[in-house]
Amino acid sequence: MLSDIIKALGLVNVNMTDFLFVSLMNATLVLLAIFIHYEVLYHLARQMADMLHLPRRFRVLLSVCVVFFAHVVEIWIFALGYYFMLNNPDLGRLVGDNLAHGDLMDCAYLSFVTFTTVGYGDLVVHGYARYLTGLEALTGLVLVTWSASFLFIEMQRYWPGSRSDSN
Repeated sequence: MLSDIIKALGLVNVNMTDFLFVSLMNATLVLLAIFIHYEVLYHLARQMADMLHLPRRFRVLLSVCVVFFAHVVEIWIFALGYYFMLNNPDLGRLVGDNLAHGDLMDCAYLSFVTFTTVGYGDLVVHGYARYLTGLEALTGLVLVTWSASFLFIEMQRYWPGSRSDSN
């Protein structure tokens, strides 16, 4: 029965150990990025409410900077995931004409391009690790739009002129 399911899914030539490891690694990276993002936005919203001594426009600017930094951290988490997976030749390799900055920086570049869904295509992942690129793009799309929604609400709350306040 299990062999019928494997054949139906097209997983006949798949090393199940590598497949399960990559699936677990991908899920861990996605959940870690979501958790970090949630915590940053949660604590930022609480802190903004307590910063009444700061001008409203500075609170908005501070929010943008913190959210930007959170995205950079999340991107680097995926970059480290690529780096870890691509150092195992059985899991995949990075292919492209612009592989010139060392493994980690190439993984960081790939991660920035993928997370932001720019997707230049000059670096491509082959092998099992390539599934992380799709998950990272989807995660980046969700987290960037979540950030945009959060910042929109914060701007409505703290932007000068949005309420009758002297700050």
